[in-house]
Amino acid sequence: MIEDNYNDDIELLDEPEVVDAGDGTLYEHWKIEVDPGQTPVRIDKFLSEKNPYQSRNRIQNAADAGFIHVNGNPVKSNYKVRPNDVITLMLDRPKHDTSIVAEDIPLNIVYEDDALMVVNKEAGMVVHPGAGNFTGTLINAVAWHMKDVKDFDPNDPEVGLVHRIDKDTSGLLVVAKTPDAKTALGKQFFNKTTHRSYNALVWGNIVEDEGRIEGNIGRDPKNRLRMKVFDPDSGIGKTAVTHYKVLERFGYTTLVQCILETGRTHQIRAHMKHIGHPLFMDATYGGAEILRGQRSSSYKAFIQNCFKLCPRQALHAKTLGFVHPSTGKQMDFDSQWPDDFRQLIEKWRNFIAGSTQDTFQER
Repeated sequence: MIEDNYNDDIELLDEPEVVDAGDGTLYEHWKIEVDPGQTPVRIDKFLSEKNPYQSRNRIQNAADAGFIHVNGNPVKSNYKVRPNDVITLMLDRPKHDTSIVAEDIPLNIVYEDDALMVVNKEAGMVVHPGAGNFTGTLINAVAWHMKDVKDFDPNDPEVGLVHRIDKDTSGLLVVAKTPDAKTALGKQFFNKTTHRSYNALVWGNIVEDEGRIEGNIGRDPKNRLRMKVFDPDSGIGKTAVTHYKVLERFGYTTLVQCILETGRTHQIRAHMKHIGHPLFMDATYGGAEILRGQRSSSYKAFIQNCFKLCPRQALHAKTLGFVHPSTGKQMDFDSQWPDDFRQLIEKWRNFIAGSTQDTFQER
């Protein structure tokens, strides 16, 4: 249901280095109780699996510094976790206040009523406060927009975001204003009855006019900020299905429509990378390099200009449809491309219009 869940609940270290403040005071950052049926396993392995955004090496450093406690006592990284153990992270600095504060940030609201609002998010805006992004998010902006509504509490998990899109993805999101609306909308996302389509510019000429990508999505063990596609029978990751349709071909790139059957973290980005067509300018998945095209200096300059024009993954959440939780009516929304995406596509259209068939022999 949530597309870019960055595991906000278990945040190990806010900083890259563990530094002792010197006064010996430690502050509890989180606590977790081990399941009764847990088999013995090293605590560094256990915690790295619980929090995929933290490397095992970083967890080991925290344990060596005396910051990881079990049942009230510090342990080393080779400690074997046992059933019902209580593990706490005790750091030498107070926990960051994660409460959501209203901030006067402009929102592009395309629809609003007493139950919900639909927002067209700009690229570069994080949707929810989390590690490294505690202010300036879409939810901070929503809190300001709703500040005069007595019954709306932005810190209440029963209202607010129903789904998410990545920071550098633009497009449509629905925000629930009431607990009933969030419950009803959440069920629709869970049951896959919502309608969502994305537009993406990807590297390469996709041969098929349309297709289906199926592959489990899980954390890449070599880069925990990136997702990887695994075989559906592997037991690794979560089931994910993306349908795509070619909209326009530009020889070395293709404009596609992607429709999500599931909503996993980085689903479109990981799936398109998996079939050999990373999103244009998607640095995380290798798309910020010249992957197709000519060796000429003029072509290289053209691509660099494209990168500057749209300096983020070329992905836009274009349409969103759901049944209104109060009225029962079907609600469908369509958003225009933002300027950077639109100008990028126009630049490729002009490029192909001025090219000959022979231009695209090298792919």
